[in-house]
Amino acid sequence: MNGCELSAYITAAANALAANATTEQLELMAVVFTQLGDTLATIAVSRSVCKPVSGCGRLGGPAEQAE
Repeated sequence: MNGCELSAYITAAANALAANATTEQLELMAVVFTQLGDTLATIAVSRSVCKPVSGCGRLGGPAEQAE
């Protein structure tokens, strides 16, 4: 799937959701999906920038990676 197709699918999904939702419901969905997208982006960046700390279930930052 290319970028144009993805954009068209997202637009179609938004139009389908909007067809039967009130303005208040649309506003809530907009902020929920925005937060979801921001959180997913934060997780993706954390995974690419930080490596797991050995023996621990958390991620280490650049300072901890030097150990």
